[in-house]
Amino acid sequence: MVKKYTSMAYASADDMLFGNAKFPVKAGLGLEIGAGYTTPEINYAPRPQAGKSKEKLIKEYERITTDSMARMVQIGAPSVVLETEHVEQMTNNPEWGGAVAHAQKTIMEEYHDEYGIKCALRHTPGDIREDRDYLKLTGDKFDLLMESFEQVAQNGADLLSVESMGGKEVFDYSILRNDTAGILFGIGVLGSMDMETVWTGVADIAKKNGVVAAGDTDCAQANTAMFIAGGLLDKNLAHTIAIVARTIAAGRSLCAYEAGATGPGKDCGYENTIIKSISGVPIAQEGKSSTCAHSDVMGNLVMQCCDLWSNESVEYHGEFGGTSVQCWGESLAYDCSLMNTALKAGKAKGLRDLFTLSDKYRDPQGYVLAYDNAYRVGEAIAKDGKDNYLRTKNAAVECCNIINEGVASGKLKLTRFEINALAKVKDDLDALPDDGDKFMSDCLTRFKEEVAVFRPENYGL
Repeated sequence: MVKKYTSMAYASADDMLFGNAKFPVKAGLGLEIGAGYTTPEINYAPRPQAGKSKEKLIKEYERITTDSMARMVQIGAPSVVLETEHVEQMTNNPEWGGAVAHAQKTIMEEYHDEYGIKCALRHTPGDIREDRDYLKLTGDKFDLLMESFEQVAQNGADLLSVESMGGKEVFDYSILRNDTAGILFGIGVLGSMDMETVWTGVADIAKKNGVVAAGDTDCAQANTAMFIAGGLLDKNLAHTIAIVARTIAAGRSLCAYEAGATGPGKDCGYENTIIKSISGVPIAQEGKSSTCAHSDVMGNLVMQCCDLWSNESVEYHGEFGGTSVQCWGESLAYDCSLMNTALKAGKAKGLRDLFTLSDKYRDPQGYVLAYDNAYRVGEAIAKDGKDNYLRTKNAAVECCNIINEGVASGKLKLTRFEINALAKVKDDLDALPDDGDKFMSDCLTRFKEEVAVFRPENYGL
């Protein structure tokens, strides 16, 4: 059953802190997430040739797992999470994913028994429902996705996640045209509807198998906008538009927890600070220690409220300091050591604020995701929490207000390009109806004509 959030988990933004969640999660072998300490989460990808057979893939993940666990023990890291994001062969052949999970967990149990390291295994099947440009909520591919979750849950995965892609066909069309209504419809309405269906299924599987339904991320849409926006010299997409998309995504990603997920939310969900403010669930985040995978303009700031700290992903290969998972895992572990020492020394809020301030005024994306402003976006979502359209529209409006206030204060500097883009988004939002049914009707009529691959029946419409 989907239960909507209509209030905030925390009394104030200042109550949010890394390593602490209102509702910690126990998972795996002695691990508790959000219970007063942070944990590195190592994410990786096998080399392409490893996917040629089930046997080769299992061997590759055995090497990855052994290398990761050995390095964590070598440096004295007290805890670790390993995240296996499926290559398509593993989700399309659920028994492959199950076999990999079993092999990994066997190794992790050996290290836990021998050295006492707290650990858990997250598996993230791929959203294989995409057939070129559209998704289906029913049928063979949906059933195969659910079977993939079943197999990994039965064979050793402690945490279940997915990067679901509902609404992407409309979003991709709209983001290229700076179409605010389409972005809101794709992420906030279609994406939310898709999430509710997918995560009801995942939560049921997790409950049946005694594992944790962890969380989702709007990688397919909000991260796409962030990557198109790029760095400070890029002008392919305004950064103000990218952060509006991100705040809309917070309402969409929240649907996983409303359908039964408990966290930790996935690392590439930069919207997770907003979600934590509303739900109180623990979250994974990525930033400065994920430059092996991508660049962003808020690499310190996103550490502010994390419970797991991730490198996003790295291909398994050799580096001067060891294999890639060992090198990047070690960096994560030292970041977590600093945060955990600050927690023990009573200096955590000071460190949190330094993380935040080091990036807060660099770019409008970091400015809005700074924990104090993220909390405000959370309040806007919770205000109309039961309506997917209204709450994501509220988030977008509040995002615009926050940026405009920052500019007016003189602390946030924006180029004319960014200011003009923001003004357009605000005008577009002001022109949208307050009636969700009218918005849905208008968008269905329009996008059925304009987006050839959009099929309302895939969303039960």
